[in-house]
Amino acid sequence: MTAFPPGFLWGAATSAYQVEGSLDADGRGRSIWETFTERPGAIEGGGDASIACDSYVRWREDLDILSDLGMRAYRFSLAWSRVMPDGRGRPNRAGLDHYERIVDELRARDIEPIVTLNHWDMPEALMADGGWMGRSSVDAFVDYAAAASERLGDRVDWWITQNEPWIIQLLGYQLGLHAPGVRDLRGAVTAGHHVLLAHGAAVDAMRASTKGRIGAALNLLPCVPATDSAADAAAAWGSDGYVNRWFLDPLLAGGYPSDMREHWERATGGPLDDIIRDGDETAIGGRSDFLGINFYTHRVMAAAEVSEDRPFPWQVVGSTGEVDRTDEGTEIVPDAFRDLLLRVHHDYPGIPLMVTENGAIYGDSPTHDGAVHDVRRSRYLRAHVAAMAEALDAGVPLVGYTHWSLLDNFEWALGYRPRFGLVYVDFRTGERIVKDSAREYAAIVAAGGLIDADGRRGPVVDSLGAFG
Repeated sequence: MTAFPPGFLWGAATSAYQVEGSLDADGRGRSIWETFTERPGAIEGGGDASIACDSYVRWREDLDILSDLGMRAYRFSLAWSRVMPDGRGRPNRAGLDHYERIVDELRARDIEPIVTLNHWDMPEALMADGGWMGRSSVDAFVDYAAAASERLGDRVDWWITQNEPWIIQLLGYQLGLHAPGVRDLRGAVTAGHHVLLAHGAAVDAMRASTKGRIGAALNLLPCVPATDSAADAAAAWGSDGYVNRWFLDPLLAGGYPSDMREHWERATGGPLDDIIRDGDETAIGGRSDFLGINFYTHRVMAAAEVSEDRPFPWQVVGSTGEVDRTDEGTEIVPDAFRDLLLRVHHDYPGIPLMVTENGAIYGDSPTHDGAVHDVRRSRYLRAHVAAMAEALDAGVPLVGYTHWSLLDNFEWALGYRPRFGLVYVDFRTGERIVKDSAREYAAIVAAGGLIDADGRRGPVVDSLGAFG
């Protein structure tokens, strides 16, 4: 089995809104998520992110944990509304000062900063023009990206412009389950397009102030047919266009896929020419130095009739039979992870890949000894690292892996119930407890890859089969 390369970026990830708190500190402006959390019933349990993990104050403590675990990279996001409180205009110096301190401290600790610019916390002021549905959002994002790279570009070698455009489009503007809570099918495809257009424009603007590599992070979901029928195969391919190719192709293959464009035009009642204008696809493509991949599970698809509540002729049905699942019911499929990495490498050759999110919800809490023995997360982690090793062995240009998440955090509309962290957070006190899975991960990193049950260097035997 091919060893992980010596410079492989082993790390963990967070996002600003999910961990920082201190929402009114140092000139930070209001984001769309403050407005959304105020809607009755929008957040499970009725919580908000006013404190979260208190990482705006306790960031050094979080970096101490990264250092203690031997992590070599930290993917974190800048809070857009801290840097551009009014969405436009003069950047907030105090906000940039804060992130400069974090970057400098990471550099001092020999931990690579991987900086995300948009992890969903758009300034509320930009909703005056429809948020991402307004084309002016592109210019606003460019101003923000330029301000960030002008301050940090000489010390940040890895930039992610946009995190999960499909989720912004789907949950923010199509289903209304995330901020800003819009339910508008044509508005959703418009918003998603502007997110990609902003990626391209931001890359162009950032080139003058950073030599760092710039990419976007997509949440990719392998779509598999529920049966051997031709109808389910077509449903799986259609779903792949909706979730994956609609974002991969314009970034890496020169334009939107025609089959999915036809689906969107039928579902929204007309051509997309007023949304995807001449020159837009050229302005998006060819501007990715690497691709971030967020992977959690797959989609098992069946053919279905189009209806008022179903704009596309497919539906998610889930697997049949025994399948290991997280505490949230998410199917655990490390084989699909390996196959996805192989597929992206095959379909879009030459682009370096970084796994920017991968993780699982397990609700383990401290036991009688005060420790968190999250054995299932350790198994999950080992199986997915083994999948990456197999992908590397097959020639996939994989450059890093940042586990989601470093900390239990505010998990958007699901509130504080789901726990993704390598580190347990007591949300009443802010206390951090490093879980067993974090120590397992630290051993993997120290070994430069996989370790066996005795802690020796080598492939995990039967790791990929451990989840059925």
